[in-house]
Amino acid sequence: MKVKPWIRHYDKGVPHTLHPYPQQTLVDVLRKSAVEQPGCSAMHFKGTSLSYRELDLQSDALAGALIALGIGKGDRVALIMPNSPQMVISEFGIWKAGAIAVPMNPLYTVNELEHALNECGAETAIVLTPFYEKIKTVQTVSRLKRVIATNIKEHLSPVKKLLFTLVKEKKDGHRVKLHLGDHWLTNLLAAQSGRTFVPVAVKHDDPAIFLFSGGTTGNPKCVVISHQGMVMTGMQIASWFSVILEKGKDIILLNMPLFHVYAQVGILTAALIDRFPVALVPNPRDLEDLLHTIKGLKAAVLPGVPTLFTALINHPKVKSDSSLLKSLKLSVSGAAPLMLETKRRFEELTGGRIIDAYSLTESALASVFTPILGTYKHGSVGIPVTDVEIRIVEPEHGLETLRELEIGEIIMRAPQLMTEYWQNPMETALVLRDGWLYTGDLGYLDEDGYLFIVDRKKDVIKPGGFQVWPRDVEEAIAVHPAVLEVGVAGVPDPYQGEAVKAWVVLRPGHQLTVDELREHCRKDLAAYKVPKHVEFISALPKSTVGKVLRRKLVEAHCAEAEA
Repeated sequence: MKVKPWIRHYDKGVPHTLHPYPQQTLVDVLRKSAVEQPGCSAMHFKGTSLSYRELDLQSDALAGALIALGIGKGDRVALIMPNSPQMVISEFGIWKAGAIAVPMNPLYTVNELEHALNECGAETAIVLTPFYEKIKTVQTVSRLKRVIATNIKEHLSPVKKLLFTLVKEKKDGHRVKLHLGDHWLTNLLAAQSGRTFVPVAVKHDDPAIFLFSGGTTGNPKCVVISHQGMVMTGMQIASWFSVILEKGKDIILLNMPLFHVYAQVGILTAALIDRFPVALVPNPRDLEDLLHTIKGLKAAVLPGVPTLFTALINHPKVKSDSSLLKSLKLSVSGAAPLMLETKRRFEELTGGRIIDAYSLTESALASVFTPILGTYKHGSVGIPVTDVEIRIVEPEHGLETLRELEIGEIIMRAPQLMTEYWQNPMETALVLRDGWLYTGDLGYLDEDGYLFIVDRKKDVIKPGGFQVWPRDVEEAIAVHPAVLEVGVAGVPDPYQGEAVKAWVVLRPGHQLTVDELREHCRKDLAAYKVPKHVEFISALPKSTVGKVLRRKLVEAHCAEAEA
């Protein structure tokens, strides 16, 4: 294969390399912005904004408070909240205290949250009030010592804050009474106001963040990403976006959840690097709020997954007023395949461009993107961005590099790859070999270096961009007294891209309906993990050693769907 054939397809102005990368952290990036452009908006939220100077000062105050509470270098701090100013302030406060941020999905069930907290060893959690009681339930079975609560209204305008207090706060579960020993975030910030903050020394290669991924076994584990790794990713993506965006002016929507690498390491860091203001959207499924934010701020960049773009195309407000999306210059579709018809229709609506993306949590979002202005190849997820390399190797042992158009395992090399799975050297060694990340995904490169994804070696299911591990769902279903055996896999879905399906074998003499099974699942699984499709069958296809053959189940499903 030719050396980096994809570089000749870069849009004009995208650098072929960004080496040498600065040895710095996002804290350094923020401080520079706070000095050079102190009054410029870093974030917009529900009609309010926070400047770089304000973000710097508030995160200084939080860092001082965390240090006073006994949090030190390398400690993990869990964040259980949706996209909000408090989320970003908390992350910078954690980093300035020398600690490690661990964003978690606030929709986790109690059992999932317990596993996540014990996996990362967090002793402190910062939580939005609707999730406060859930974190208190888990505290007794985890290492949590400190809980800090925050209310979403703390960053609303005075009028909206009053309306929220009167109408929504109690009804929607935002009004809570803290247990003895817990803290309000606002009180901690107020106590540090005006005090001189002495930052903890943090090196560029220190761990910055833990994000959860299934790795090779499907058991969620902590991916460790360094401070410089986040800066590198931000620089790469910002340079890719620079061909169409106006630095320091165009607003990027932060609607994808910050507990996911897509938003956290990709979108937010790129915005910070080139000083694009971000517009925080707490609920990615609240299309009314999303449309209101796009229209009100004239946002220029919309990250998403194919289901989001399909939903917007079909939204009544968009159908009646196509100008709602005309401010969008660039949309980025990741986590699942983008249909050509979806791309065509969305670009017609916006007048902008929509590009495909491919990456992994383990790569710290070292990415493959389609060129923004250049050649688009249907079915391809694009070409490696600056300083990212892709090879295709034979999937059995991963030793032999394959030729163009030959299908094999996708491996990736980039300067910002994860450093490890936290305290899991065996799993780390499986995926990081001689500087290359073995993705577990199958695909091929064409003669121009465009990457085509064919299948996944791993069984992870991605409904609407979320990650679902079949084993989690199988274990939840298997405990039902009527269930004898169960197999779970992802099947093609026109809306979600991929949907969770369960094939269930019942015990003799037992009965169970689809609705009853789903209700059972909801007790232990987040909503996106509950099977969209359930099929009761007499037996599961198995290998000679008794392993359920998920691929056979999916093939049968697809054959039946085609028939």
